[in-house]
Amino acid sequence: MTQPRSRAVPLAKRRRPRSGGAVAMVFLAPALATLVLTRLAPAVDTFIASLRDGGAWSLANYAELGATTFREAVITTVVFNAIINPAQVLVSYALAVVLSQRLPAVGLWRTMIFLPMAVPPAVSTVVWGIWFRPGDGIVNSLLGVVGLPDQPFLTSPGQALYVIMVIASWIGVGYWMMFLIAGIKNVPIEMVEAAAIDGAGWWRRLITIVTPMVRRQLSFVLVAATVANFLLFVPVQVLTRGGPAGSTNLVMYEAYTQAFVFNNPGPAFAQITVLVVLVAVIVAVQFRLMSGPRERVRHAS
Repeated sequence: MTQPRSRAVPLAKRRRPRSGGAVAMVFLAPALATLVLTRLAPAVDTFIASLRDGGAWSLANYAELGATTFREAVITTVVFNAIINPAQVLVSYALAVVLSQRLPAVGLWRTMIFLPMAVPPAVSTVVWGIWFRPGDGIVNSLLGVVGLPDQPFLTSPGQALYVIMVIASWIGVGYWMMFLIAGIKNVPIEMVEAAAIDGAGWWRRLITIVTPMVRRQLSFVLVAATVANFLLFVPVQVLTRGGPAGSTNLVMYEAYTQAFVFNNPGPAFAQITVLVVLVAVIVAVQFRLMSGPRERVRHAS
């Protein structure tokens, strides 16, 4: 018995599958347009403005950087980030490890640590400024209770930068912690339990199993914290204004001073351009150092 012959459907009448890329671009278009208008276009405009001097193309704005306090601001910014970035990553990771355990009211603790991120930075800075105020500040009052003298936290060149680090860390640590908690939660529990059965202690499991599997999240936190801290501005502008004796004069505040205090926007544009290049180089090095063996082989190829 012969089977009925199926009719051939003309190619013109066949349904063509919709392009997934076109649909994705439709949904991504608003975000991409916002990125171009608010990030890329201002960056390009800043770079072009840094090359203009009196309407002519010139490198005079970059030549002026040596005549300002820009070099000292760069050194201060690099030192500031060399200390605060590893400290924030370590503290965030330690909190994430602890708050990933089954603890009483662990959700409440996470919320309390994350809460500073929900407060505007200017408000947090003002509150901390009151805490560190000489004489009647809360911190000095607590020091007096234990018999220690008052400390010139915000008026001492040797202490002011560390106070800014404390304020920036109080704002950012809880935020970075949440990313690391998510990474720890994604570690397969079977691997951790198998290592425990084989006799690996808690510390060894953390170092050899959990931490390598959270490398991507640690890399993201390190890079994001680096960018945020290199661009830090609010605590310096509100509390110290670059002082005392330039000890907290970070590059962002130096550029603000040149543009809005001295009404000299040309060098300010050049400073921001140099800062962006510096951050890009540091972030590239961090990605290289934090990448795993597979990523390094792929980058090398």
